[in-house]
Amino acid sequence: MQARAMGFLLFIAGMGGLLYGIDVGIIAGALPYLESTASVAWRLSAQQLSFIVAAVLLGSVLSSLFAGALADWIGRRWAMVLSGVLFTLSIPLIALADGYIPLLLGRLLQGVSGGLIGVIVPLYLAECLHARQRGRGAALFQLLLTIGLVAAAVIGLMQANSVESATAAAQHLAESERTAAVFAAKDHAWRSIFWWCLTPGLIFTLGALLLAESPRWLARRGRIEEARTALLRTRPADEAEAELREIQQALAPDTSTANAAVTGRAADPLISRRYMLPFLLACLILALNQATGINSVLAYVVNILNQAGLPGATANAGDVALKVLNALMTIVAVVLVDRKGRKFLLMLGTGCIVTALLAAGLLFRSAEAEQRDVRPMLQAQIQSDSLSLRLDAATLQSFGAANAAQAPVQLTVAYSYGPFTNVQTRRSDDAALPLLHLSREDTVQADSVIGVFFRKLHLNPFADPAEGLNAPLRIERADIAAVPSTSHGWQVALAMCLFVAGFAVGPGVCVWLALSELMPTRIRSNGMSIALLINQFVSTMIAATFLPTVGQYGYATMFFWWAGSTLLYFLTAAFLLPETKGKTLEEIEARFAR
Repeated sequence: MQARAMGFLLFIAGMGGLLYGIDVGIIAGALPYLESTASVAWRLSAQQLSFIVAAVLLGSVLSSLFAGALADWIGRRWAMVLSGVLFTLSIPLIALADGYIPLLLGRLLQGVSGGLIGVIVPLYLAECLHARQRGRGAALFQLLLTIGLVAAAVIGLMQANSVESATAAAQHLAESERTAAVFAAKDHAWRSIFWWCLTPGLIFTLGALLLAESPRWLARRGRIEEARTALLRTRPADEAEAELREIQQALAPDTSTANAAVTGRAADPLISRRYMLPFLLACLILALNQATGINSVLAYVVNILNQAGLPGATANAGDVALKVLNALMTIVAVVLVDRKGRKFLLMLGTGCIVTALLAAGLLFRSAEAEQRDVRPMLQAQIQSDSLSLRLDAATLQSFGAANAAQAPVQLTVAYSYGPFTNVQTRRSDDAALPLLHLSREDTVQADSVIGVFFRKLHLNPFADPAEGLNAPLRIERADIAAVPSTSHGWQVALAMCLFVAGFAVGPGVCVWLALSELMPTRIRSNGMSIALLINQFVSTMIAATFLPTVGQYGYATMFFWWAGSTLLYFLTAAFLLPETKGKTLEEIEARFAR
């Protein structure tokens, strides 16, 4: 009975990790189809698509601010139920979306759910599991998180195959019918990808309802008998009674403050070296952890591999392979972390990441060097501050790329209306040949209440829509180049494999251990919240600017920027981070005091 209860607890907690992984990874397979359909049907800009990707990270930032307080208020179990409900509600909101706002709100809900899960499930495990099972529980959560990434990639691959089948079946149709059929297949694909995620959300939500509440939360509320009952579900009676006595002793009023007052000793100030140095080091490590670009690589990997030269289904298969590699290397990291130490694995992992990013950047630089500027030709075709064209044979002839049937080409256009910018890409081998339409309506975003408020304070960081209403259409960049070869795509895929393997072995596991071990006891809860907030903020900013940046400056620039940030991460691990393997928290804190 106790073994079954423990197994059920670990299963539901693992499902929480699965949902967290799906939150991060599901957009990778859906984004190419969302980009090619929503940008046409709803005229979404590159910035809006980036916001849709980043909304999960932003929602996670928002929920991480109050996750701990919420868990203290309503309990760990009900907070887990709430996170499952929010995830479940987000699925139909996204899959049935008919415009930008419901899609963005659905992704925000997913992010809020993920942020709650990321805080509350590990907290619940720590409070419910016996000390000898705590490590296994934490490892299971991390492992299921990576399996969630794999599941999201597999779903994306299934839909990619269905789109390719539909495209092949439509080849005999007339052009207008073929375009409609391919568009419908892509629209159905990204919606189906999200519908597939509904089942694990329902399992986690219903399973959390059947869990017992955390015995430590119950004891803090004075509900001792309920705490005893919760302990007895997963422990023998003697162990349950012994642990309950320890919980009650730990909840006894702390006498340290009174003792300090009697002896005249002042408490250490929070700005002392023993607190500030580990706090600042932890914040730096968590910021650099996201500055490697890991979340954006996982979210945009299908786009990256497509851009590198791999066709649709092959890029989705590469996405699956990367997520499986991530899960396998996470297992390796869990085995090695207590043998080799945090410092060694962080240096090994960040060294691999720098190598991988430099290789990918150089590969993209070689491909982007072949781009030909067609900006004057496009600028000359502008009529009434708008431009429409298809990358068909006539257009390719005017660009001097008439042999595109043998060597497909891609057109990238960055344009602006005053301070408002957008980026669009089209490929000549796209069966649907979607229209490239540049217009003010697609680019100049409507004003918002937030924008009006900050503009009154002369602090608004966003552009004023009035400045874009009368500004002419300006082509900032227009390049056409042959789509890279498949061999080029596989080389980039290998670089991405090294990137993911290095991250999983080093930063993926070690960063959370370093965070919890570096923070002194007195500031641990608040310090971890601030460091995690910085982590999510950096991730959100990178994801929100990814598509506009690579559209304006190319993929090579983004990879080189990430490589520079990761080099700083390597130096931090090598020269600033102390080795914490085998040391008590008090020994680590004493080191900073010295």
